[in-house]
Amino acid sequence: MSSPVHFFTPTADTALDLRRAFGRYGTGVTVVTAHGEDGPVGMTANSFASISLDPPLVMWSPAISSRRHDAFVQARSFCIHVLGMDQMRMAAHFAKRGHGFDAFEWENGPGKAPALAGCVAVFHCDTHAVHPAGDHSLILGRVRHVALSRDDRPGLLFDQGRYGQFVESD
Repeated sequence: MSSPVHFFTPTADTALDLRRAFGRYGTGVTVVTAHGEDGPVGMTANSFASISLDPPLVMWSPAISSRRHDAFVQARSFCIHVLGMDQMRMAAHFAKRGHGFDAFEWENGPGKAPALAGCVAVFHCDTHAVHPAGDHSLILGRVRHVALSRDDRPGLLFDQGRYGQFVESD
């Protein structure tokens, strides 16, 4: 027997239900970095997506309510770091704090945005466009350089408010 389905119209009164529904779509976990007025800034994000191969474009979307929002929409370049399963501490750190880069190995990347070491993939991007998108901004980046790990570490995943990894089924 299947579980009952809850139908609703997205309104202010059903915002928590909509958030739960969005959370049912498991995603990879990234940390996005840029240089802000006060130095390097980072943010954990699961809103990353590839958009185009030609030209190479990606997107992500920070919440307007975030204290780090303006630093990212004003940045000329940024890095998107795809995290490995062993990088939950990094994900948790940048989910709460935008600074504190001294806790991790990093250097300025080719576009001068902070590049964190040890990620499974890193996309060095120039900001291509920024669009308003409700309570978020949509940031499109043109990928200029890529760093791809040669190991087969599983990526860190986020699903229904939890971190984890993909497990094959029989």
